[in-house]
Amino acid sequence: MTHDLLTELRPLLTAEASAEAYASGSEPGDLEQAVWLRLLERLQSQGAPPDPPGWLRDAVRDEGRLSRRSHGVERPYEDEPADDTRPGPEQLALSAARHRVVRDAVRRLPGRCPRIMAALLSPRDLTYREIAGELGISQGSLGPERSRCLGCLRRMLAAEVASTEARG
Repeated sequence: MTHDLLTELRPLLTAEASAEAYASGSEPGDLEQAVWLRLLERLQSQGAPPDPPGWLRDAVRDEGRLSRRSHGVERPYEDEPADDTRPGPEQLALSAARHRVVRDAVRRLPGRCPRIMAALLSPRDLTYREIAGELGISQGSLGPERSRCLGCLRRMLAAEVASTEARG
């Protein structure tokens, strides 16, 4: 029954929201979404309204009024745009997870590789000469060892990524 009611009211809601949107200063889709939410909440708490089309028209007008009130209060920034360049919480969490995986893999590398990679990834931004001095190895052997360590790290990370995927 609920599905039939929603299907029956969809064209009316689209038309009413389109008609009300211009006057309320909002998007028709926003009005539709608000009215659908209001209707679903009502269906859950009180059941279907006795006159669904009439209820829907009133709900669209009410949402339009609410939108007009908030539209008069809410103003866009004129001087400074919103900062969309900074990463959001999802990107920060994913980045932190990737860094954690790489740090854990670096710790598991064989031989001198963990120390070499830690020195290369150091926030102090050490030169090859400084790294070689810290690790007690020649500066000329640092490049080839770094290449071997990176190759080993690449294979470890590829194996971990491959092992987490579903096989089928």
